[in-house]
Amino acid sequence: ALHPLSCKSMERRPAISVLRGVQSWPGASICGVVPALCGVVPAFGRSVSTDDTGIVVIGSPELASQAINARGDVEVFVADTTGDGYGLVHRLDLNDRLAVDVPLAGLGSAVGDADLVLLETDALGPDSAICSVGSLTAAAVAAQLGTEVWLVAGVGRCLPAAMWEPLRAMVVSDEPWEDRYEVVSLDFVDRVVGPGGPVPAAEARFRIDCPVAPELFR
Repeated sequence: ALHPLSCKSMERRPAISVLRGVQSWPGASICGVVPALCGVVPAFGRSVSTDDTGIVVIGSPELASQAINARGDVEVFVADTTGDGYGLVHRLDLNDRLAVDVPLAGLGSAVGDADLVLLETDALGPDSAICSVGSLTAAAVAAQLGTEVWLVAGVGRCLPAAMWEPLRAMVVSDEPWEDRYEVVSLDFVDRVVGPGGPVPAAEARFRIDCPVAPELFR
């Protein structure tokens, strides 16, 4: 059966196709991001002085899940907002990683119990990012509780304003609560993680690595 949140995304297939086009342009890759992200956890872990850093992720993020799976000293709270979180929990369990399948209703409590919220974006604009649904809730709760929020932006996902504005208009519908993706303001984000490692969110807007491709919006 289709996940309830997938129905609207099927109706808005052109917008999703644009996102996939952004991710698949020849310069886009995970090169450097996963190794850099692996360095995120120990650095953050030292700052909170815990053996197992608690991390919240939304669904099954492509880059973050690889980095998390490569480490054994984190406890992962997987908020299954899109129906694909169980697969990540299963993979982590197979590799003897600590993983918790968190229902949508428990997302706020999971953020409150974690040390870090680790989001991932499909497209990063000058002041906000497109993320899986549930990311905005996690980020807003984290901001209220003082929990750090880091955003993973793979190579080729940092868009210039000329591409960001039309893409945002296509992805966000008149009924955003039905969408598969949502916009998260960088005001909620402490650091953005790219190939060079984490940088303050305010500096992320200077890293534009996706060329303008008008054909994606035709």
